[in-house]
Amino acid sequence: MNVARSFNNWRKYRQTVTELGRMSSRELQDLGINRADIHSVARQSVAR
Repeated sequence: MNVARSFNNWRKYRQTVTELGRMSSRELQDLGINRADIHSVARQSVAR
């Protein structure tokens, strides 16, 4: 079960990074996210 959970967390992390990475800097700014913070935000999304 732990392997499946880890895989799902990794997929969620990658999806978040991809989606945020596709956004323009202006769109990220509107969300209060700096481009340098994308990986941090993605890690936080998995921790929830």
